[in-house]
Amino acid sequence: MADALKILVLLWLVNLAPPFLAHLLEGRWNAPLDRGIVLGNGEPLFGSHKTLRGVLAGVLTGAVFAPLFGIAWWAGLLAGALSMAGDLLSSFVKRRLRWPSGKIIPGLDQCFEGLFPLAVLAPYFSLGAGSFVAVFLLFCVGAYTGSWFLREVLMMEPFEDYPRPVRTRTRLREFRSCQITSHSLKYLLNFENAFYYHIFMKTVFRLLGVYEKGMQNALKIEERRFSLAFPDLPESFDGYRVLFLSDLHLDGLDGITEAVIAAVKDHPVDLCILGGDFRMETYGPFDKALARLRRIIPHIRAKDGILAVVGNHDCLEIVEPLRNDGITFLVNDSMPIRRDGSQIWFAGVDDPHDYKCHDLGQAFHGIPRGAFCILLAHSNEIYREAAAFRPRLYLCGHSHGGQIQVPPFGPLFTHSSAPRKYCEGVWHYNGMTGFTTGGVGVSGVPVRFNCRGEVSILTLRRKA
Repeated sequence: MADALKILVLLWLVNLAPPFLAHLLEGRWNAPLDRGIVLGNGEPLFGSHKTLRGVLAGVLTGAVFAPLFGIAWWAGLLAGALSMAGDLLSSFVKRRLRWPSGKIIPGLDQCFEGLFPLAVLAPYFSLGAGSFVAVFLLFCVGAYTGSWFLREVLMMEPFEDYPRPVRTRTRLREFRSCQITSHSLKYLLNFENAFYYHIFMKTVFRLLGVYEKGMQNALKIEERRFSLAFPDLPESFDGYRVLFLSDLHLDGLDGITEAVIAAVKDHPVDLCILGGDFRMETYGPFDKALARLRRIIPHIRAKDGILAVVGNHDCLEIVEPLRNDGITFLVNDSMPIRRDGSQIWFAGVDDPHDYKCHDLGQAFHGIPRGAFCILLAHSNEIYREAAAFRPRLYLCGHSHGGQIQVPPFGPLFTHSSAPRKYCEGVWHYNGMTGFTTGGVGVSGVPVRFNCRGEVSILTLRRKA
């Protein structure tokens, strides 16, 4: 029984190796193994999904892991090679039958890939007929389940008009953060964050006797005003006021919604910008945050409406409901705002911190050369890339100003790879002005120390 289990696990590892390497390397070194050869029926020899990278991954996995199961490396190498040969044979048959590349065919996709290496490993362990059949069937079930999850979950768009490229790395994070809402599974799949913030950090602040004080601090949102001058700002936009709210995390602390409403309701502006992170956690449902944001929207008095980008805490599924509420999301997109015959452009990118789906080229596509442009991004971490596109202003958040600051050292953490001088307030880089807000809400633990939440009002000025 133990020998059968060793063989089964080794075969599963060989089967997993090609898609796992594709997950790590994505588009690198993924040229088709058949080099585009087309046979008489007009179909390719194997198809684009079969690559030299994948074949080598399977063969080498067999050789490397075999000694861990008491199997000679050469037997593992041979088993890996035969498994990949079986996989190629299945693809060859499917192409001759004109089945599309990547289509899962139960039985055919797993049959040869399991039988060929078993022919080598079964005699090696003197495996009986019953054990042989059991290993083969279990391999087929496991291989099919893995293929189904890859093709039907990780490589499928989760909803219509999905704006991101379908990549396993991104979809796996979305699956864990947005598609899993079960009370137990969401904590299990995000155990590190759940343990660190909900158990460890809260316990530390309670033992120090400052947890309640920190929560009170988090509800004290201040209004901060900044005047930003640009010599090429169109005259009709001189004095243009922007209300900038980022990192609301509305479901993380009771009372924060009321505090935001109180802070914005008496301040008419020209435009409101939401910088992302509407939800407290990086996983689970967003319904509560959505409901609370809908309470705030009617109190925002912005002549030109509300623009928004998504953050690393957000699910893309929140975009469509908020669009129906009148919010314009810029997900690697841009739009102009016109006034008296002049215009300024706003370009917004997808989350650059965790999902790393920002596409500056796509966001700036269509913006006239030399136009006055403001870039919206959740995080400051792409400031170098952004400067190459010459936006006049880069608006971002994410850092919360540290959320917890210790004088005179400043923030304990900024959760950003950018230098600390770019993590709060106004900054400059290579001719580009940047502004990083300290954020409205709290993330992780609902406390603030020496760092208040803020509602930022930015006034654009035409000055030298």
